[in-house]
Amino acid sequence: MTLVQEEPEIETVRNPEGKVDLTHSTSSVMDDDVDPSPNDVRPGGVWTVDELMWGKDENRYTGDKANRKVDPLDWGLPGYLTQQEVDVFVKFREEVYKRGGHFRETVYAFTEVEGEAYTLTRWLRARKFVYEDVITMVEEATACRDDPRKQKYYPDPEIALGVHPSVYINQYPQLYPCFAKNGCPVYISKPGSLDIDAVECITSLEGILKFHWHIMQHDYTNRLLKHKEEYPKFERFENVSVLDLENLTASKLNKRTLEIIKKQTVIDSLCFPETMNRMLIVNAPYFFNVTWTIIKRWIDPRTTGKIEMFSNKSSMMKRMRELVDEDQLPSDYGGKAKSTDHLMNMELPREMVRLESKVLYVKYKESYTLELMPGEEADVKIYTRGTKGAKFTIYDSDKNPLIQETEVIHHGSEDDEFEMPTNVQLTPIRIKGPKMLKIKAESDSRKVENFLLVCFVYPSTN
Repeated sequence: MTLVQEEPEIETVRNPEGKVDLTHSTSSVMDDDVDPSPNDVRPGGVWTVDELMWGKDENRYTGDKANRKVDPLDWGLPGYLTQQEVDVFVKFREEVYKRGGHFRETVYAFTEVEGEAYTLTRWLRARKFVYEDVITMVEEATACRDDPRKQKYYPDPEIALGVHPSVYINQYPQLYPCFAKNGCPVYISKPGSLDIDAVECITSLEGILKFHWHIMQHDYTNRLLKHKEEYPKFERFENVSVLDLENLTASKLNKRTLEIIKKQTVIDSLCFPETMNRMLIVNAPYFFNVTWTIIKRWIDPRTTGKIEMFSNKSSMMKRMRELVDEDQLPSDYGGKAKSTDHLMNMELPREMVRLESKVLYVKYKESYTLELMPGEEADVKIYTRGTKGAKFTIYDSDKNPLIQETEVIHHGSEDDEFEMPTNVQLTPIRIKGPKMLKIKAESDSRKVENFLLVCFVYPSTN
């Protein structure tokens, strides 16, 4: 079943010059003399031309229309359009319903619950209401979505990534902890804590992009739809994005890291345009200005106008409290709600107590110590792209081997970004606490290879 149903083409009243007839304030984008079919009744309703220009209900502009000044952040939104922009809106609307199919599904990526006026103006704003450019953009977005669409946008995130999402998020922290005062979901990502070596041990660039499609079309979309159901006046399907650069070093901003950011940005800009309400870049290190100059090249200039940067933590927290109610805002961002670390731990599989991980850079010997408390038990897994391999043994505190020497080696390419890494579970059965475990890796390859050690800790079944 598709997300969007077919609808009949709608006729529009135009004057002799080809413009939409604006002489009557009650004229609408639909022919007012035609009773709409059930398929024509969409959430958000069909806005009249007058409403597209001047707003409706409590948001209607009642001042001097000749001297109205529009805030740049309101430009192109329903209620703020010019006559010329309304013309383009109507032309685009006619084309969307004429083409239908995948073209229309692309436009209504968040389903028609978003509402026609807000959906169409998102796309129009992205190309400054230049009709031909908007059509080209939707065609390119439709092509970009083709393969993910055939896979239903990867409904199972673990299959998409090739690893449980909690392992990935442990290496690249990101979450939706709350909603802003304006109703938009707040998205916090922490590229400053991104461990690219660990990420490359567990998944591929292709897996990351599949997971991104899952997030946008399943996770994020469902959050929007649920919020719309609870708060029907929520209309702008956008998000407040917080990019936390704490712990970021120049070495972390390497080509591999930037490639991930770039490809995700391209998907979002093309297929989900104008969904950023605003972005706060927080805890920015001094050297980030140079990197920001590079990243801005991938982003539409109007979008950069929505971005605020903070190096000072107290200033950042003050701004966050202006945007988000204190009782909703995580404590590490100036609020009174649970911290983001606590919230991310809550996203672990229900039966898991905690997850510990460590990248072992193995040339000869490396080790990691795990303490299991009373009432705990653990599985241990190794992820790698190392083609020389290493042998792993687990010892107790008395140096008795609990898990005998196990070889972990990747038999594919170590550089293919589309190839999934290898993973080996060291524990045939969970090791029960209380114990102090030493997990030791040995190799004679004389070449440093990366192995991600992941300890999944559960409550003991006994």
